Amino acid sequence: MTTRVLICEDEPLARETLRDFIAAWPGLALVGEASDGAQALKLIRALQPDLVFMDIQMPELTGLDVVRALPADGLPAIVFTTAYDQHAVTAFELHAADYLLKPFSQERFDRAVQRVLDDGAAPQAVVAQALEAGGRGATPAPMQRILVRDRGQIFPIAVPEIEYLKSDTKYTAIAARGQLFYVRLALADIEPQLPPERFLRVHRNAIVNLDHVQAMKPDDQSQLEILMRDGSTLLANRDASRRLRDMAI
Repeated sequence: MTTRVLICEDEPLARETLRDFIAAWPGLALVGEASDGAQALKLIRALQPDLVFMDIQMPELTGLDVVRALPADGLPAIVFTTAYDQHAVTAFELHAADYLLKPFSQERFDRAVQRVLDDGAAPQAVVAQALEAGGRGATPAPMQRILVRDRGQIFPIAVPEIEYLKSDTKYTAIAARGQLFYVRLALADIEPQLPPERFLRVHRNAIVNLDHVQAMKPDDQSQLEILMRDGSTLLANRDASRRLRDMAI
């Protein structure tokens, strides 16, 4: 029996990860993708999927808003995806609906899918209760460390060790300990958990730890070139350059 799956996730990297993991399951068939809550609600109503991967915080409507708008009868099985490990995570683990904490592995994805397939869809009241604990008003606690996979091993990296983060279309590179660790997680998922007094987004695809900056100097366009202590150079956009100049005494 084929399980029809819908992805509701606003981050392209997270959608790509889910897409790849779903493809590894012969019994799962991806029927659509939504990048915001309004589109998610529309596609759930139109496609009637069996299983939905639902981000908690999306534009237009949150995952909570989407679930509340759905009828209790015939609610699909829902696996929530979140970058935050407080409030919602505890609630989800106590109920039939599961969650994927970003960044997640294929193994964690497999457990979530198997759990939902075994348990079936969660009643709407249970789902709403879990989402209420981790909805829009939740403030993520600052991240203390991040666990990254590299060459078959898992490395815990304390946040102060992170020198900078830089993303492309597929991965985010985390510079720490003189090397780069690659994770399939968008900067937008990591940034809210980084201490703002230490980390600054200097470009749409780069965040720097100011404690690891060696020096900054303007280029020909008056944008600041940021020289990191490891010798790397990053270019701040105009807005970040202005903020950095304002911070100087």
